[in-house]
Amino acid sequence: MSESHPPIPETGTQHPLVEPEWLEQHLNDPDLRVVDATVQVKLWPFPRVKSGRREFQRSHIPGAAFADLLEISDPQRPSYTFTMPTADWFADQMGRLGIGDGTRVVLYDGRENMWAARLWWMLRTFGFDNASVLNGGWTTWRLEDRPVSSTPCAYPAATFTPHLRPELIADKEQVQAAIKDSKTCIVNALGRRQHSGERKEYGARGHIPGAKNVTAWEILDRETMRYRPTEDLRKLFRPMLETERVITYCGGGIASSSDAFILHLLGHQNVAVYDGGLIEWSTDNLPLELGE
Repeated sequence: MSESHPPIPETGTQHPLVEPEWLEQHLNDPDLRVVDATVQVKLWPFPRVKSGRREFQRSHIPGAAFADLLEISDPQRPSYTFTMPTADWFADQMGRLGIGDGTRVVLYDGRENMWAARLWWMLRTFGFDNASVLNGGWTTWRLEDRPVSSTPCAYPAATFTPHLRPELIADKEQVQAAIKDSKTCIVNALGRRQHSGERKEYGARGHIPGAKNVTAWEILDRETMRYRPTEDLRKLFRPMLETERVITYCGGGIASSSDAFILHLLGHQNVAVYDGGLIEWSTDNLPLELGE
C-alpha cells in the first residue's frame, strides 16, 4: 500500500501503516515503542502455538520490546484462541511493555503481519489509536538489510488508560444475526481449502453460511510480506466496502484481524472481528457451508 497511504505525522495520531524507511529514521524517538508480536504456529495434526520470544532474543529491530500474545490474551481461554482479555488485564500488560498515554507504537512480527495486526486491533479496541503496523514486518526489514540487534530491551513502565470500543468485537450471536442481515457481510480470512471444506481445520469443515473469502495471505506480497497495492486490495474487498457492516473471522481471531486491519485502511468505518472464530463456532455445532 506504499503508493497511496499518507505520510505519518510527527505528532498526534499516526497512520496505521508505517514503512521501514520511516521507522529506521525514528528508532530513537523517545515516545516511540517498537514491539515484536510474533507467535509461531503449526496447524497439523492439530493447532499448536508457541511464543516467538526465543527468536526475538536472537535478533530483533534495535530497541524493540517483545509482546507475548499468549500472555496478553484472555488467560481464562485456551491460548490458541487469543480472545480479548478484560480491560484491566490488557491495560496492565500494555503498561508493563511501556505502552501508555503519550506514547506511539509500531508493531511487527516475523510471519505474515497478522500477529502485529492482531495486537493493533486489540489496542484499537481498548481505545489506543496511536499505533501502526510495520509494512512487511521483520521479513522486509531483513530483506532491506536494515539494522538488527540481540541486545535485551525494555521500555519504562507506563500507564495505559483503556477506553473499550465493544463494537469492534463480535460474538457468535451477532454473527448468527448477520447471516440473515443483508446489510452485514461476513468475511472468512482462512485459506481457500478450509473455506470450501476440502481441508479440515479448527475442528470443522466449511465456512459460516454466506461468508465471503478473502484470505489473510492473498493481501500480501508473499516474498516481502508487504501489503499489496491499494487498488488490488480494493478489488479483493469491493463487496465488503459496499456493505454497511463487516464481520471478519478465522480460526481464533488472528488472520481475521489482518483482514479487519486492511478494511480499516481502505476506509470502512464499521468493521468487527468475531473473536471466538471457527474454534468456538464448531465447538458449539453451529451451521457451516461447503463449497465456494
